[in-house]
Amino acid sequence: MDEIIAACMTYEGALSEPEDFPKSDEPVWILGKQYSTQTELTALRSDVQSRIWLTYRRNFPAISDSGYTSDKGWGCMLRCGQMVLAEALVRRHLGREWEWRRGINDPTYLRILSMFEDHRRATFSLHVISQLGVDEGKPIGEWYGPNTVAQVMRKLTPFDEWNNFSVCVAMDNIIIIDEIRCSCQGEGDRTWRPLLLFVPLRLGLAEINPVYVPGLKKCFKMPQSLGLIGGKPNHASYFVGFVGEEVVYLDPHTTQEAGSACHKKSAAGEEEQEEGDIDTSYHCSLAQRMPFLHLDPSLALCFYCGTEKEFDDLCNRLRQDVVAPQSAPLFELASTRPHYMREDANATLGAAAACMDLEDHHLESDDDEEFEVLQ
Repeated sequence: MDEIIAACMTYEGALSEPEDFPKSDEPVWILGKQYSTQTELTALRSDVQSRIWLTYRRNFPAISDSGYTSDKGWGCMLRCGQMVLAEALVRRHLGREWEWRRGINDPTYLRILSMFEDHRRATFSLHVISQLGVDEGKPIGEWYGPNTVAQVMRKLTPFDEWNNFSVCVAMDNIIIIDEIRCSCQGEGDRTWRPLLLFVPLRLGLAEINPVYVPGLKKCFKMPQSLGLIGGKPNHASYFVGFVGEEVVYLDPHTTQEAGSACHKKSAAGEEEQEEGDIDTSYHCSLAQRMPFLHLDPSLALCFYCGTEKEFDDLCNRLRQDVVAPQSAPLFELASTRPHYMREDANATLGAAAACMDLEDHHLESDDDEEFEVLQ
């Protein structure tokens, strides 16, 4: 356990962070929940530790014929994308109030973990994600940006029948409500497919513009928040909340041994390990913090709506707290696709074409972040 704590306090090539949450009058927000460091520090740390932490791994089976048996140095953004997806799975099956404890033997939780193991048979493994990334113009071993990770996750989830997610990526800084609703509703009925929504943004050029920080804080406060993913090349992180003017994050830059919590053994050798040892490697005891203004301007906001009611509530919150009152909104919210965004080929095809476009979108250039820059 000491090794895991140390891994959370430092990451490879960086200085240590001595405290996760110093006592302060400022509330801490973690994925829609508010805490006081004066009276709720234990509950706050338990919440952070209950998030599934996915990091670099070593000694896993080679990814296809690439020869890679570790993702150290290139897989951090992919691990961040996995963490968003893992949090959505926890919300779907275990709920936001679920807490992890060492040695837990919940079959649903272990099934979720198994989906992220490092081999080609796991649904959301690095192996599978890397192969899909090749179709998006990203060779195995190359760093991804948040937009490309979101597109790969959208392509990946149709293979997951257990969860039946609808993954939508809101391009061009606009959330189009009817297209998202269409993608989440089953044909011929109003059955709702759980929504995982990515909103890729570029909030400045070389540095994030401070005018957007209040909007980011509002998003972290929403119960539908899955945080955000972002970071510079070769240094991406999963941001889960904030305190004051600092953002709270889980850092994937710790290299751990690949293994299986379900099968009680590592991928490296024959010796069996205790299930708890592998299980614990998926949970970070102490989060890290950094100033909002140190965020890279290229990022993706993430939200989860398990029901249509939750989606309607999210739209209302975004409209009231993020779009309407902000002098510089993070993005737009539209009931239908604006006329200026409609391609001639789809102009007469109606809502069905809108849904098809959302499901079948492919990146059309090698530029990883091709969405509009907000300044």
